[in-house]
Amino acid sequence: MYVGRFAPSPTGPLHFGSLTTAIASFLDARSQGGRWRVRMEDVDKPREQPGAADAILRALDAFALHWDGPVLYQSQRLELYHDAVEHLRVAGRTFACTCTRREIADSAAPPFLAGQEGPIYPGTCRPGIRNGIRNDLPTRALRVHVDAEPIGFEDRLQGYFEQNLARDVGDFVIVRADGFIAYQLAVVADDAAQGITHVVRGSDLLFSTPRQILLQRLLGYATPRYLHLPIAVDDSGEKLSKQTFAAPIDGLQPQRAVCAALMFLGQDLPPDAEYLSLTALWDYAGAHWNPERIPRTTAQHCSLG
Repeated sequence: MYVGRFAPSPTGPLHFGSLTTAIASFLDARSQGGRWRVRMEDVDKPREQPGAADAILRALDAFALHWDGPVLYQSQRLELYHDAVEHLRVAGRTFACTCTRREIADSAAPPFLAGQEGPIYPGTCRPGIRNGIRNDLPTRALRVHVDAEPIGFEDRLQGYFEQNLARDVGDFVIVRADGFIAYQLAVVADDAAQGITHVVRGSDLLFSTPRQILLQRLLGYATPRYLHLPIAVDDSGEKLSKQTFAAPIDGLQPQRAVCAALMFLGQDLPPDAEYLSLTALWDYAGAHWNPERIPRTTAQHCSLG
C-alpha cells in the first residue's frame, strides 16, 4: 500500500509554500488509495517556535487535510535515532570530528555546484582525532564516511538525479556538535519506521536525497520513491519560508488558497471551485490528480491574486 507523509518543522506557522507541499503529498496518497501520515520534525529544539506544532495541525484541520493515524513527533523518538547511530558506528562508518565551520570553510574550496549547501568537508578528521589531528579539542560532531561511488535515483518529476557524495558533499554530519541528531539521519529512520513508500516534498531537498539513500543502504532500509516539487518563490526569487517572513495561511480563505495551490501545481480546477465545500474540492482534486502536470522545474513564482 502507498504510504505518504507530510513532515513540517514547527519553526513557525504554515505558509503558502508548505501548503502546496501538504496538498501535493495528500492528493498523491489519496488518489492511489493510500495512507497519509503527518510527522512533526521537532528534533531541532533551538529552532522550534512554542505553539507552532499545534498551529500547524490546526491549519491542516481547517483545510480538511485529514491525516491517518497519530501524529509522530521526532523529539519522542531519540532512542530510534541513537540505535541507528550505533549501527553505523559498529559498521565502521562514522568518525568523530572537531572541525569548526570556519575551519572547514577556510580549508575547503568554495561551493560552485547548484544546490550545494556549503563548503565540501575536506576529510580532516577522517584518519582519527587521536592520531595527532586536533586531539586537544573536544569532539564537535559525528560524521558518516561517504564513498566515491555516485548515488543516483529517478525522481518522479525532476528525472534522473545523481551525486558523487565524496566530491560534491564530503563526509556529512549525523550527530551535531550540540548533541542533536541531524536531519539526514532522523528523516531516514522515521521514513523507514513508518513504512513510507512515497515522499513528496520541495526541490530544496533534492540535493539531500543521495545522502539519505546512502544512509538507507547502510542501515538496511528500503528507499521510497521521491517526487521533488518546485518550491514557491516571491517576486524577488526568494523561497517562501519562515525565515523570509512568508505570510501564514491562517488568515486565508481556505477554498481560495487551495485553488491557488492547485493552479501552482498545474492541476485542473472544477467549475466555481472557490464556492465548493472543501470536501467537494478535495474529491474533485483527488479524482483528477495528475503529477505529470506539475511544472517540471525546481522553483516558480506563486501568487494568491
